[in-house]
Amino acid sequence: QVQLVESGGGLVQAGGSLRLSCAASGRTFSIYAMGWFRQAPGKEREFVAAITWSGGSTNYADSVKGRFTISRDNAKNTMYLQMNSLKPEDTAVYYCAARLQRLVLRYDYWGQGTQVTVSS
Repeated sequence: QVQLVESGGGLVQAGGSLRLSCAASGRTFSIYAMGWFRQAPGKEREFVAAITWSGGSTNYADSVKGRFTISRDNAKNTMYLQMNSLKPEDTAVYYCAARLQRLVLRYDYWGQGTQVTVSS
């Protein structure tokens, strides 16, 4: 089992910045990659960014490229999402997730989510 706890959400004005954190505990040695997803009211959950746990390879949704940066600190078992130049359309509940298998694109564990609200 892997437990994930997000923090760092809040209310920010458009153009501002926030940094989200996701602390992992439990069988963290089994994690292949971790990712951030978000879900806005009335919309489906969407992929934001992901990072492999060992090599640090990253990928991003087109909507956040150049504005968001995903990173991880293996010693602290923590993943981060630095969000800059925030827009009202970034408003959503942000979830972190852990993926155990390299060849299976499935996230096995999820956090409880943290609210990000960007005011115009």
